[in-house]
Amino acid sequence: MDRRVLLIEDEPSIIEAIRFILTRGGWSVQTHSDGVSAVARVREARPAVLILDVMLPGRSGFDILDELRADPETASLPVLMLTARGQIADRERAERAGVSRFMSKPFSNAEILAAVNALAGAA
Repeated sequence: MDRRVLLIEDEPSIIEAIRFILTRGGWSVQTHSDGVSAVARVREARPAVLILDVMLPGRSGFDILDELRADPETASLPVLMLTARGQIADRERAERAGVSRFMSKPFSNAEILAAVNALAGAA
């Protein structure tokens, strides 16, 4: 099974926390922090699972998700979307765009690892 995750997040403390949790869980974690070049990075990295923040510099996670879902090469990529806001409108917007799973910050270590494992079919 492919154990590569791409994390698109701009908050250094969250990047390090998620990298630590997932690496300890057997995942290889690559990171990217710019919304403008995020889609190109996804295409280059070809991860098994994408973790995508909603609020990124230059472009929202929603816009990135829309573009990924419109492309046949990335349309079925499992995407876990993270948000600090956690509002119902954000969750509904993500679901309309085709998100695989939505999670509010803060999250527990076990919760993020379980979500990634489930999205990759490893649970």
